[in-house]
Amino acid sequence: MRRRLTGGAGVITLTAALAVALVPPAAAAGPTRSAPRPPGGHQITVRNGETQPVFSRADAVTQTVNIETTADSDRDGVRDRVQLRIMRPRETDTAGLRVPTILEPSPYWAGIKDVPNHPVDIGDAGARALTGTRRDLAEIFPGYYDNYFLPRGYAVADLDSIGTGGSTGCPTSGDRSEQAGAKAAVDWLNGRARGWTPDGAPVKATWSTGNVGMIGQSYDGTLPNMAAATGVEGLKAIVPIAGISSWYDYYRAGGGVVAPGGYQGEDLDVLAKAVLTREHPEVCAKVIDGIEAAQDRETGDYSEVWAERDYVGQARKVRAAVMVVHGLNDWNVKIKNSVQWWNALKEAGVPRKLWLHQGNHSTPFRWRAEEWLRQTLHWFDRYLYGIRNGIEREPRVDVQHADGTWETAKDWPVPGTRTVPVSLNAGASGQPGILGLRPRPGGEQSFTDAGKTRTAEQLLADEDQADPNRLAYLTGPLAGPVRVDGIPSVSLRASLDGRSPYLTALLVDYGTDTRPTGARITTGEEFCYGQSVPGDSGCTIRQALHTETAPYKIITRGWLDARNRHDIARTEPIEAGRAYTFRWDLEPTDYTVKAGHRLGVILLSTDHDYTLRYPAGTKVAVRPGVSRVLLPLARGGRESLG
Repeated sequence: MRRRLTGGAGVITLTAALAVALVPPAAAAGPTRSAPRPPGGHQITVRNGETQPVFSRADAVTQTVNIETTADSDRDGVRDRVQLRIMRPRETDTAGLRVPTILEPSPYWAGIKDVPNHPVDIGDAGARALTGTRRDLAEIFPGYYDNYFLPRGYAVADLDSIGTGGSTGCPTSGDRSEQAGAKAAVDWLNGRARGWTPDGAPVKATWSTGNVGMIGQSYDGTLPNMAAATGVEGLKAIVPIAGISSWYDYYRAGGGVVAPGGYQGEDLDVLAKAVLTREHPEVCAKVIDGIEAAQDRETGDYSEVWAERDYVGQARKVRAAVMVVHGLNDWNVKIKNSVQWWNALKEAGVPRKLWLHQGNHSTPFRWRAEEWLRQTLHWFDRYLYGIRNGIEREPRVDVQHADGTWETAKDWPVPGTRTVPVSLNAGASGQPGILGLRPRPGGEQSFTDAGKTRTAEQLLADEDQADPNRLAYLTGPLAGPVRVDGIPSVSLRASLDGRSPYLTALLVDYGTDTRPTGARITTGEEFCYGQSVPGDSGCTIRQALHTETAPYKIITRGWLDARNRHDIARTEPIEAGRAYTFRWDLEPTDYTVKAGHRLGVILLSTDHDYTLRYPAGTKVAVRPGVSRVLLPLARGGRESLG
């Protein structure tokens, strides 16, 4: 049992039912004060601008509710229902206790099926589907929300998205039906949607203030984006971690079929089948067959299927404050998803924060636990309880550098960043070419696509030697550090002759270095996560940083289907041997190349682990000097290039 904290300097005691009304967003935390409360009413306690752990998780109330949505995704004539499982502080001797809710929506609560992926080797006789790669659900669920937030006066809830677990309907990989499912939970918590207990009795959220926050990682971070994009009233704050803002940018890129890292051959239909864990899943067969037929794995063009799963254009509807979180080394949900969401929210004037950490597809908890807990708590306290703790006046951006250190900034890319064109010039002896500030036109250079026989990592090795399957362009040793901070892009004058339509560019740091790859977290007891809660064990976080030493690092990469050189929604033929100007973006990044290292651009066709793999042999001829990479460089970066 946690003991209640009362009194003392900087402490405010509020009745949970009245907290939002008594401390509106414009009010200051200011001096110590107490709010009136009904006889026997339970209280929350606020100290130094944050709620304190005064409720007992062990005594929490649990309930399950099936909520009616506005969708009928399984087309049975009945509206889908989503299942919400709630844990909230116990009502003691009064019915006046009302609390906000922190909700994690997910398709994964009931597990996941192993489903084969689509084949990606084009033209191979008898090509078979790839074996599915099971997602690591342990990486998706941090497991501390109920232990951390419930004692501080929040209900914590898990939602089965449509077609999964205890919900009805069919999983549809991000379309409007899934949006409706996530929105319905907020509507029920605000009294606008109907809900029933598992035995069929109507039930209302009489304990709810109506204020809702959402948090989650991966798909669980995508669903908060989806719900917020509907503009649903009552959703006050979200923390999407490695969330998708456009499913096109998860399964496609530059007009081509491009896989999420680690899931080559997966697509909308495969994911829908994998999370189809509802009762009587057979009712969804035609729905998922329809997704497979419409997703188009031939051209990769943007179409209505993708427009329906694109939330960036809906950012103007968002009412929730958004803390965008992403790993700079995440090649599953690529960082473009968060950066374009961040930019759209900025244009829409939405309150927002940004965390960029050095992890891959993971939460920053493992990198900076105490500050992560502080900021997420203050985020929810500020927007769900109305506590003016100053979180909105703190630096808007937290960025972790490759050496593990952190920096705060008022915006991202950091102020002072400028786009610098850097030419791909021919080398004096052929290869490698030279990456330089001054263009030096030269003769044509070419390479032959390796198809499925070599990976990108194999092709970027031995950078000082010529390689028939790629072109390399390198700077000399850098005079000072160069921070690439934003969205690099490529402008390539080139011709193609062969079957593969893909062009791939890698931006590479060449220089042996020790870099952090993650942190192992150990605690005194399970789910403790560093909480110093009176009456608990007082366990603490101990982080052991993992590192690697490597002669190079892929900073970022990007892809183009050359047939989509004008528009990702339109395929146009390529005339063999004819030179075109191709332009495409690489994935956003924030990375500092150290002084003495070399910066490199590697040009390929097939990217073995991401693109479709056509038969080897396509010839790509590049015109140096007129081809270039455009680098977003922080102050001093241009001078360091020499």
